[in-house]
Amino acid sequence: MDSFTQIALGIAVSEVCAGKQLKNKTFLYGAILGTLPDLDVLVGMFLNPVDALLIHRGISHSLFLFLLISPLFGWLISKVEKGKISFFTATNMAFWGLFTHVLLDMFTSWGTQILWPLEQRFALKTIFVIDPLYTIPLVIALVLVWKTQKESLRYKYIKRGLLISSSYLLLSCFIKLYALSQFEKALTKQGIQYNEIIVKPTAFNLILWNANVATTNNYLLSDYSLFDTQPISFVAYSKNNALEKSLIGNADFEKLKKASEGWYIISQKDENLYFNDLRFGLLNDNPSNPLFSFSYQFVQNNSEMHATEVPKNKRDGKRLLQKIVTRLKGN
Repeated sequence: MDSFTQIALGIAVSEVCAGKQLKNKTFLYGAILGTLPDLDVLVGMFLNPVDALLIHRGISHSLFLFLLISPLFGWLISKVEKGKISFFTATNMAFWGLFTHVLLDMFTSWGTQILWPLEQRFALKTIFVIDPLYTIPLVIALVLVWKTQKESLRYKYIKRGLLISSSYLLLSCFIKLYALSQFEKALTKQGIQYNEIIVKPTAFNLILWNANVATTNNYLLSDYSLFDTQPISFVAYSKNNALEKSLIGNADFEKLKKASEGWYIISQKDENLYFNDLRFGLLNDNPSNPLFSFSYQFVQNNSEMHATEVPKNKRDGKRLLQKIVTRLKGN
């Protein structure tokens, strides 16, 4: 999730764990704990774009790391707040502040290596990385907590905020299952044989959902709004398997395949090859000239080809939001 939401969640969890002992200092420690796992992006600044992509939400989001460093943070906090908080309580706050960050990230499309050093990433794909309806209840609760010193009221406010936001996460799971069933019914009705399907929400909402469907030679892309009254339709995009031959064995290509979990299309334009990650959708609706949200161009550098991320245009993002708003109303 976005940094602001993770900070809000970190503060809320710190308040539950140590609000009685630390009062409003939970805002400081919660903000730090809620931010720490995402500092892997700073490490990524010193790496090439593909390696930076692979390490994001890797070891920095692992249960193994949190079990190791939580006692260290607990010791440090208990020393700084001498006499106010015990080592055990501070360690408990540190662990849950870090661990809930990862649990929330698991609901997004990117996924986390929570069981690092195992390579598998876990992604429930039920919520977009920014969703105001999840964040707002936490923020309101934190404002109320900041304004009062009464312990019973602080706990009441933060518990309600967490209950509402967590209920929204649970709701996202049920809505995804419903959207998935609608896509599967449409595929069956249209006699489409497929190997795999992934479904995820569009930006900022739980109303409009995207589906990626893998068949033998194509990927079928579609969307579905809870307000739709017309049948679901699918648009085919060729896998372009022949274009991969020149990239087989290329280090960046193999890394991108791994990062995309196999959901990608190789395209060609003006003799240049592009790696397009399908998991995050399209910026347009033109099958003959698709623009993908995440795309990497292979550039010849001396004797090797390296992948560089294609910069996104602000106008593309604006068009995407306009498309989402229009589709939210139903087809």
